[in-house]
Amino acid sequence: MATPLKRVRGLGAAHRGTETFWRQRMTAIANVPLVLFLILSIVTHIGAGYEEAHAYFARPLVALALLALVISAAIHMRIGLKEIIEDYVHGGMRVVAILLVTFFTAGVGLASVLAIVKISLGS
Repeated sequence: MATPLKRVRGLGAAHRGTETFWRQRMTAIANVPLVLFLILSIVTHIGAGYEEAHAYFARPLVALALLALVISAAIHMRIGLKEIIEDYVHGGMRVVAILLVTFFTAGVGLASVLAIVKISLGS
């Protein structure tokens, strides 16, 4: 039974409260302007040559925004997929599925970061 203080703090059995809830909401809020920036960047460079597009995405501020998007989106994706697994997967497969999701999102995030860093450094 939750005490009134626990109810106010939002702490449940895991004693972590609403941390995951807020982290997912914050990454969602961060993703909105970052995805809009990505869409705008892509739309404004439709029909541009390779060199022009490469030069644009190699700019430091553009690369920084893309890195922020990749990191935020990877965190958001992992939280969302983990929540789905916790709700719908039961038994021993739950741990395996969460591990696979964690490694998958880490791999996607790292590969994306590597690609952005390579582009921004000129290769």
